[in-house]
Amino acid sequence: MRPFLALLVLSSILASASAQAAEIKVLTAGAFKPVVLATASAFEAQSGHKLVVENDTAGGLLKRISDGESFDVAILTPAAVKELTAKGRIATGTVANLARTSVGVAVKEGAPLPDIATVSAFKAALLSARKVAYIDPAAGGSSGIYFSKLLETMGIADVVRAKAVLVPGGLVAQRLVTGEADLAIHQISEILAVKGAVLVGPLPAEIQSYTVYTGGLASAARDTEAGKAFLAFLRSDQARRILAEKGMEEAPE
Repeated sequence: MRPFLALLVLSSILASASAQAAEIKVLTAGAFKPVVLATASAFEAQSGHKLVVENDTAGGLLKRISDGESFDVAILTPAAVKELTAKGRIATGTVANLARTSVGVAVKEGAPLPDIATVSAFKAALLSARKVAYIDPAAGGSSGIYFSKLLETMGIADVVRAKAVLVPGGLVAQRLVTGEADLAIHQISEILAVKGAVLVGPLPAEIQSYTVYTGGLASAARDTEAGKAFLAFLRSDQARRILAEKGMEEAPE
């Protein structure tokens, strides 16, 4: 009887653990995806929960969630989170800034590094590039929207757009690896995620733009405590180390 009783106890323990484990659907905008994927294994090992991660532009996710898509945790820009909270899709009191990233310039590994130390040098690099890749502003990506406006301010919008490689979403620097472009403008955290691409550096300070990523729990989350646990993990010291490795820095409150 003892082996049988031991088996029953073990089965009970495993069933209990399984019942407590949750599947957390995370919708994350652009540059924060590498961070979520990098933290996933550590969080899953510590909590027993499983993350299911889906990525899109901030604008794309705003539309998907507004249209009723189910999720547990969303990581978007502050403006998008504010709008979704007002619509009742994200729970009030669960929102927190997680990190921020800046816009950088990349080239293919092995290519000469252009001078981008000053605004005039960056402008010259854009004008001399054969093809310039960046997020299509129409897709709703924050870096693409900002860069498109910056081109207008710099007075070179028509010239650069004529040789633009517009990317609807995902990792812009991959267009360097495939040879479609020789200069890429994107969030630094997403540039670092592309093997075969090299970060030249951030935009000059005078024209730099930071994107803050804010997390929130869905009002209709399937497991509220599991979702809260993941948001808390993203603000832990362990997650902050991963953020730094992925080109992110601590966001202002």
